[in-house]
Amino acid sequence: MTDPATIDPATTGTGKRAPHETLDAQLIRYWEREAARFEALAQRARFGWLGRGYARRAQRARDMAERARAKEVARGRLPATGPAAARATASAAAREGDSPG
Repeated sequence: MTDPATIDPATTGTGKRAPHETLDAQLIRYWEREAARFEALAQRARFGWLGRGYARRAQRARDMAERARAKEVARGRLPATGPAAARATASAAAREGDSPG
């Protein structure tokens, strides 16, 4: 057994290099954070039209996060759950010539 202090932090315990974080993984976190920020702004808005604008921005941010999540699911880096998984499965089936259902 190897000493944990001698293991290179850039590798996993098996000696294989740990997979790097993709831009899409970073974008998921960013857009989810932005959606939460816009939702908070929408709740604090004094005027209805301003709150609705922030709510639309929050929805767009959630859509962008979902798009990045679908790419990560298609790469096999995230578990296949939710709407992103359904789209990734459908697009994979379309590439293979199968119908998704």
